[in-house]
Amino acid sequence: MLQTAFSRYINNFKGFSREIWILTLITFINRAGTMVLPFLSKYLKEDLHFSYGEVGWVMVAFGFGSMLGSWLGGKLSDKIGFYKVMVFSLFSSGVFFFILQYITSFWGLCLGMFAIMTLADMFRPAMFVSLGAYAKPENRTRSLTLVRLAVNLGFAAGPALGGLIIMGIGYKGLFWIDGTSCIVSILIFALLVKEKKKVSHHDPHATILEAASVFKDKIFWLFLFVSFVTAMIFFQLFTTLPLYHSEKFGLTEFQTGLLMTLNGLLIFALEMPIVSYFERKMVQKLKIILWGTLLMAVSFYCLLINVWAGILIISMIIISIGEIFAFPFSNSFAMSRAPKGHEGRYMALYTMSFSLAHILSSKMGMEIIARFGYQINWFVMGTFGILATFCCIWIQKLVRLENR
Repeated sequence: MLQTAFSRYINNFKGFSREIWILTLITFINRAGTMVLPFLSKYLKEDLHFSYGEVGWVMVAFGFGSMLGSWLGGKLSDKIGFYKVMVFSLFSSGVFFFILQYITSFWGLCLGMFAIMTLADMFRPAMFVSLGAYAKPENRTRSLTLVRLAVNLGFAAGPALGGLIIMGIGYKGLFWIDGTSCIVSILIFALLVKEKKKVSHHDPHATILEAASVFKDKIFWLFLFVSFVTAMIFFQLFTTLPLYHSEKFGLTEFQTGLLMTLNGLLIFALEMPIVSYFERKMVQKLKIILWGTLLMAVSFYCLLINVWAGILIISMIIISIGEIFAFPFSNSFAMSRAPKGHEGRYMALYTMSFSLAHILSSKMGMEIIARFGYQINWFVMGTFGILATFCCIWIQKLVRLENR
């Protein structure tokens, strides 16, 4: 019986093209090296002695850079192709990580984080477009899930290792590893994957009409709001939660890293089988996103129980399952709304909703904590999750009307 379950699990990973596997490998290397992000708020607060407000503003600069990068990445992917954008983005952000460790002033770091995220997040929409080019149409959702698995497996290894590096050689080591992982991963990609140009047969007038349709797609804009809210509450994991672990429960960087690792391992073990199961059963994407959003909200209400450190593990398990339900199917729903040949434009807006979430998540979370404390922040984030759940119900009704 165990052998059957194992072969069934392995079968979920069959049928992908060579290019998709290489994309997955470089994503893993890049993510395993991304150790600065989970500890950024702690680095700014404890190493550079910034106030909560200043930490919030650096995170805002981070988010604005991410938004600009996502927009540029989508636009340039349509103009010069996803391949060139991916290579430029990872190589230049790798070099910039080496420089960033020497910037320690408040305004310097605001500008530095803005610049590095503009470069780094050009990669995301370009990578989504590359999945469209390299994946077989029937494998598109599973290809997205495979790349997300690489992100989460890398993220499972990264924070725990990052915690040990901080305790051993300090925060500076993280910048060196982060920069090196960006450069190594994109060199592997450039050497092993050939550029594949997407051939377009549209006339210019049709392109203009399709581009305008993105802004007229009401269902897609409502869906972007849901994506924004789920991302906003999820990003608390990297901004306010590491500080809460330390200030309320006295957890070390390594223990915080282990909690992040739990998230990554749960995603690695469960996401592909769950996605494959829902796809086999042909469950509506929006229904799965709704349950994911509700679970994320519940995970923050759990944190209101602040007398027992074990609640951090329970909350992490619930938010991880919520993430498994919400994020892969959000990716897939965004791609399915796009007119053929214009997925890049839709995916740029989708990734921008995550970037905007980064801006508001950190600033709002830090401000609420500074004025009212952690408990109010968890309540506000949970309530936002409930609001997004009701939006999902509304979108379901609109989709039913559209399909009549």
